[in-house]
Amino acid sequence: MAIIALAFGGLCLWSASGLLKGLYWLCWASFMSNALLRLAACIIRPAKEAPLDPMTEAVNENLPSYSVIIALYKEASIVPQLLRAMRALDYPRDRLEILFALEADDTETLTAFQRHPLPAFMRVIAVPQGFPRTKPRALNHALEQARGDLIVIYDAEDQPHPAQLREAAKVFAKGDTTLACLQAPLRPIGGSSFIARQFAAEYAVQFDVLLPALHALHLPFPLGGTSNHFKSDILRAIGGWDAFNVTEDADLGLRLAQLGYKTGMITSPTLETPPSLSQAWIPQRTRWIKGYMQTFLVHTRLNTPFQPRAWLGLFLGVALSVAAAVCYAPFSLLVITSLLLTGLQTIGDAAHPLHIVSIHDLALFFLGTLSGMITIALAARRAGLRLKWGDVLGAPAYWCLQSVAAGFAVWQLIAKPFHWDKTEHTPVTFAVQPLYEDGPYAYGLEHDHYRQPNHLAHQSLG
Repeated sequence: MAIIALAFGGLCLWSASGLLKGLYWLCWASFMSNALLRLAACIIRPAKEAPLDPMTEAVNENLPSYSVIIALYKEASIVPQLLRAMRALDYPRDRLEILFALEADDTETLTAFQRHPLPAFMRVIAVPQGFPRTKPRALNHALEQARGDLIVIYDAEDQPHPAQLREAAKVFAKGDTTLACLQAPLRPIGGSSFIARQFAAEYAVQFDVLLPALHALHLPFPLGGTSNHFKSDILRAIGGWDAFNVTEDADLGLRLAQLGYKTGMITSPTLETPPSLSQAWIPQRTRWIKGYMQTFLVHTRLNTPFQPRAWLGLFLGVALSVAAAVCYAPFSLLVITSLLLTGLQTIGDAAHPLHIVSIHDLALFFLGTLSGMITIALAARRAGLRLKWGDVLGAPAYWCLQSVAAGFAVWQLIAKPFHWDKTEHTPVTFAVQPLYEDGPYAYGLEHDHYRQPNHLAHQSLG
């Protein structure tokens, strides 16, 4: 970064106007690429695999051992829901272990676990105090004690499809030795606020349009922070998670690519609760954008091996996301203000209209906004997400909020780069109910999410 800063300063002294013009067209091309990426992703059809039906699969034949790791901090209220979701996993108990990694001083959550006697395949692990106090550090501590051939990461509020472990094990069993990780789609449900609806739409775009497109193009992609399934020997060989990166998932997916490994996707989803208020959403989004910035800085160091696939995935999946978050609100404000001023000037003096922004800026603004809305509409269909056209048309307001979070992210990256903004979770009513007497697993009694292919009944965009 110091070399880049010196080069930038030298070019400014040599030809400031030429440099600024070059930077303008570089930014313009980057943002246009972001818009075109979304349109291209809409055209690329994700590979369809027959969903796994555990009732027709061989029950216990040749299944590898599995470790489930869940890092928790101050999550006492959600423990009963979490235990129900984990008990609902359809996997042989003699080949399954579930590790709950708690910070050693989190006595409230530990007490909550003590109220619920754990079966033999579940255990609580105390993470000793240390620096930094982050989720990836807790995951690394649990990884040292995990015994499974495969490892999956869940968050405290997650409710994975009961057959998810079986599907991942089946894909890994196909024998691709370079396949290191499988990502399950995430489905935020349970919120009705503007933030919650937009958050769910954003996840649908990410997990049902963008990531499947990158996967279809054999490009690496930033992993989601949960429902990542790993081969444990590969995960240990690359050193686990970066404890100092606050989006350890994005970093890990790209690091795997740098080292020659591949990531893939499965179809069985994980349900989770979205943030409903801006007070919860902004700190969470600030952490994500800051982590993407950290990931970009780490993976563009001069000592990073040049892997074309990894660098292209870094640009498409990380760099463009950060740039869009930082610039969307200021750029939109500039375009809208210029259009208003041009209209007012034309009324007052039609012979001398203002031209604050160029036709290229207008084309970028309208194509970028339109491509985002088209992607949301398609993603909602693929995910079975209940959205109305008002949600699609209101997306630009949500994108502007991203710029607010990006501003906080830039400040935190400088002032407190390893600070972890904790997201508060509350129990919800769509929990999977473990009624084992009726079969290997049963489903939510009130909301039958997992019985149908599109478990969120969709309307309005159909």
